[in-house]
Amino acid sequence: MPSELSARIVSALAQHGYNADREAVTLLAGAKYPNTALEEVLDLIADDTLRITAADVRPVIDSTPSDLSSITEPVNKDSTRDNNAQDQSISDQKTQYLPSQSTSPNNITPDLDSSPEQTTGASQPSQKAHTSTPETDQSVNSFDINGDITGRSTGTGSYDDFVSVFRDRYERLSSHLRSRVNHRPTQAIGSMSGETDTAIIGLVNDIRSTKNGHWIVELEDTTGIFPCLVMKDRSFADVVNELLFDECIAIEGTLSGDGEILFANDIHFPDIPHNHTPNTADRHVQAALISDIHVGSQEFVYDAWERFAAWLHTDEADAIEYLLIAGDMVEGVGVYPDQDDELDIVDIYAQYETFAEHLKSVPGDIEILLIPGNHDAVRLAEPQPGFDDELRSIMSAHDARISGNPSFVTIEGVQILMYHGVSLDEVIAELPSPKANYDEPHKAMYQLLKKRHIAPQFGERTRLAPEDSDYLIIDEIPDVFHTGHVHKLGWGKYHDVLAVNSGCWQAQTAFQRSVNIDPDVGYAPIIDLDTLEMTVRKFL
Repeated sequence: MPSELSARIVSALAQHGYNADREAVTLLAGAKYPNTALEEVLDLIADDTLRITAADVRPVIDSTPSDLSSITEPVNKDSTRDNNAQDQSISDQKTQYLPSQSTSPNNITPDLDSSPEQTTGASQPSQKAHTSTPETDQSVNSFDINGDITGRSTGTGSYDDFVSVFRDRYERLSSHLRSRVNHRPTQAIGSMSGETDTAIIGLVNDIRSTKNGHWIVELEDTTGIFPCLVMKDRSFADVVNELLFDECIAIEGTLSGDGEILFANDIHFPDIPHNHTPNTADRHVQAALISDIHVGSQEFVYDAWERFAAWLHTDEADAIEYLLIAGDMVEGVGVYPDQDDELDIVDIYAQYETFAEHLKSVPGDIEILLIPGNHDAVRLAEPQPGFDDELRSIMSAHDARISGNPSFVTIEGVQILMYHGVSLDEVIAELPSPKANYDEPHKAMYQLLKKRHIAPQFGERTRLAPEDSDYLIIDEIPDVFHTGHVHKLGWGKYHDVLAVNSGCWQAQTAFQRSVNIDPDVGYAPIIDLDTLEMTVRKFL
């Protein structure tokens, strides 16, 4: 059964307020005309039905209409970004469940009634996204940036700001879970009779162990808080060790006899769908991903940078047209104890001026994108706005693009989530190895993708700024997730999302020795945007 077809069926049912068992979805996906079968099932089921079963589907799937010309209602598929139907917010789906018949290059989602050979484009939208020639793409397509807080920050730290950001977090992340569980608000669950099967979607309010080694996980939604009991002998009990406060999850289970607690049967994360297929460029073009330059530090490895810049001028690097730098252009001032003793340049503006001089060594035809990090001269609280006008004027080499941290960047149709990576410290500290550790930073990045949030735990190690909406949610599914900060090189794929932590250009400092960080210095991951294959170049 084609997974993308099944996903769209599940999404279509969810839009109409129904869940379905696996066999029912399988039957619908296997019907000769899935659209028609689905329409007839929805017409025939009782009004009080909540879950569609195979018994509801079997009576209608064998019908074969002679005329399908009337089936023209469109579905909200006008996207070359999130191609996973079950991952779309129900509130954003403004039309009905049947796919569009449009032949527009940007709307290539096929009819459910198409054969498997005809539906392969549904999970590869970007491969037809560009209709211009490569030369036109290079000059027009370049950077398309979303999620940049620069110039949009309205948070004042008031109570209303906190309420707003958490409500936004709940609403948007819960939308990725609603089609997967038959959830009820906590207030409604509190009035349900005991021994009833139900589910809760909420933010993790508390996690505590019982004297018998079981776990109590409290979930909070917009109506209240409800406790869930995870028994230590359940097959999924270890998942509790992956939970962070304030992240959004769903727990399915059965209410106790008195209805006071939910006995958990399963835990769900917003997650990246398993059937995600990444976007790729329509031509052979490469991007170099680097971070943590730390100009101004005595340990900035000048020779490695110069070798990297010189290599970019060679024929071997001819396909590299983009350079993405994920924060910490300079060492900064006063970032950690006794930092002054390790500075080669003590003035922050002089640090940026020197960085700009080094940036001039990069070929002039390479497009550059910079986002700030925790060592840069912007606010520490995330999301971080891009640099102010004075620093922008200093770093004007190549007319580099400057955006906030994080930013969602589309380059040649490939969607890249750029984030400096401060929350990786928190994930690594809170979650057990091998789920998250400094030697394999990409595994901590997997956790952020699974939670669909860049910094799930609010107010702990990572400084977060409450805004009118949560800029740190991973709404769109990236094709590449690029971070830095931890000064370690690591990469891998999670549900076909390429996660890359790009190392650094600063040798080990005294502070790093004191916290046992052995940095990976002078590496440049190079990504083929047409295949998402990656090679790593070392310049030290």
